[in-house]
Amino acid sequence: MPHARLAGPMPWVIAIMVALTVIAGAGGLALSNLAGTARSELSGAATVQIVEPLVSERDRQTRAAERVLSGLPDVAGLRVVPKEELDALLDPWLGGGEEQAVPVPALIDIELRGPATSARLAALRRAVAPVAPAARIDAQSTWLGPVFAAIASLQWLAVALVVLLALTSAAAVWLAARSALGTNRDTIEIVHLLGGSDAQIARIFQRSVGFDATAGGLVGLALGAAAVLVLGRQFAALGSGMIAGGGLAPTDWLLIAAIPLAGVVIAIVTARLTVLGTLRRML
Repeated sequence: MPHARLAGPMPWVIAIMVALTVIAGAGGLALSNLAGTARSELSGAATVQIVEPLVSERDRQTRAAERVLSGLPDVAGLRVVPKEELDALLDPWLGGGEEQAVPVPALIDIELRGPATSARLAALRRAVAPVAPAARIDAQSTWLGPVFAAIASLQWLAVALVVLLALTSAAAVWLAARSALGTNRDTIEIVHLLGGSDAQIARIFQRSVGFDATAGGLVGLALGAAAVLVLGRQFAALGSGMIAGGGLAPTDWLLIAAIPLAGVVIAIVTARLTVLGTLRRML
């Protein structure tokens, strides 16, 4: 019996599926790393805003809040953000002369000795309120709450894409195996008459599918990895500290490299089940 090799578009279909799975998987892993890095960096960070329109009073409350905060045991460090730095951040949106148009609050960055819990923030507010009534204290992580929620949604989307692509690959192998079985129906009947078993015939199709899936998986891995590297360089060029935390670790690359192997396993198992199920109904 000749090898029922699934020639034609099958290796390329598998290559496309593997490439898309690599891109989706790498995106999900990068988002997970980004969220984890951001949470760890912001877990103990808080910001004090002195929302006071009068410049002299704002400066006085800022100095008073700095003195009080620096003496608290929960505060590991603090920094008053210079006005020049604030102006540089606001210039793209407000342009020059924002001091006259919009009162810019004074900012104090705080690093706590532990997570910025509600209890710690409440203690900071009670300590600062007598000397700086215009102060507002918030954990920096709360500002990024919507960002973390969006990242989580994108992670679930990546997982759904990986599952969908795996099911699509299995469906493509199923269709190809059914087609190959129909093409070799007469030969299969003769083999059965000569004493051949369903398992022996299934192994021939498994071997053929395994070759196609391996070739397509390697090509898809190369294409997907190249796309991930190109996208990584584009995002790295943005120079954002938060995006820099979304880089892929060596363990992430090992998981990505295992995607073609998983594709081969899915293809072989699908081919075997398809062939055995079809042979039982055929003969």
